[in-house]
Amino acid sequence: MKIGNIRVRPAILPVAVFFILTFILLYTVYVTGDTKLLVWGIPTLVMILLIPLVLNYMSQHEYAGLIPIYERDAKTVRVNQVNLSMLQEPVRLTGIVEQTHFQFLNRPSFMVGDRTGEISVKMFTAPAEKIRKGDRVEVLGQVIKRYVAVGEPVINAVSIRKLGPVTSEAAEPAAPQKKGRRR
Repeated sequence: MKIGNIRVRPAILPVAVFFILTFILLYTVYVTGDTKLLVWGIPTLVMILLIPLVLNYMSQHEYAGLIPIYERDAKTVRVNQVNLSMLQEPVRLTGIVEQTHFQFLNRPSFMVGDRTGEISVKMFTAPAEKIRKGDRVEVLGQVIKRYVAVGEPVINAVSIRKLGPVTSEAAEPAAPQKKGRRR
């Protein structure tokens, strides 16, 4: 569903809850014959669908406004350059998606790697396009700690978008460098 230029996507969990509770409500009304349950049941079911959609729209709208700021201010980094001294700094990272998690909740987490390492990239809303394992992506975001007060640095993404196809050179890990002998 699209509102203006914002694409709103409901997560699967509220939709599943909606259908389960709809079935329970209709079954209860059928068994008991008490149609007064519908007075509160139908508005409740509508809100179960509507509230997540509104929250998703608000997140998408806010992130869409932040993208131009991050595109302007973000510093291009490699994974091995991201550290705790960069907290709250906007960064731009290009890499290959190695793992994806929680996309069905509209709170996806990605493991993005380049030749220097890999880093966790978290989003608090669904990305504009479907991101899969093996995609070459550009991440715009901010460096944060994994947990509120402690943990390794991760990227809180404002945007993650697909780039061109993965070249074999980009997909291969860097060859280990041989250390020369000291004489």
